[in-house]
Amino acid sequence: MLKIKIKRLKSEAVLPSYAHPGDVGLDLRSLEDYALQADERRVFFLGFAIDFETGYAAIIKDRGSLPVRGGVHVMGGVYDAGYRGEYNVILINLGSEVYQIKKGDKLAQLVIFPVVIAELEEVEQLSESARGEGRFGSTGR
Repeated sequence: MLKIKIKRLKSEAVLPSYAHPGDVGLDLRSLEDYALQADERRVFFLGFAIDFETGYAAIIKDRGSLPVRGGVHVMGGVYDAGYRGEYNVILINLGSEVYQIKKGDKLAQLVIFPVVIAELEEVEQLSESARGEGRFGSTGR
């Protein structure tokens, strides 16, 4: 099991936690009440920083219920092992109505993934593949 160090930066921060044994997403909670307007995007600071070893990444992902109930989605959110600043969640309301967020509500989930650190090599030509340069819809409907 990977050990992660966490530092509370704001006294009111609710530290991430797993809702159930075996869950992979740590729940991230709001520090404030906020009315997220339709088509609005906003950064929600979480009041903590974490420290984990190289070879992993912390990735912010949607919760299953927010897109279903309100059309609210996470915009990006990849944290490298070397980042020591305050974590945040960027949400966008793709719905047509205001989405009410209350202090303590679950905004997103944080998933820790093992990653491969790649070494890039610039070349003149890439190897052939079955897909080639096929883009969107290249495999049919």
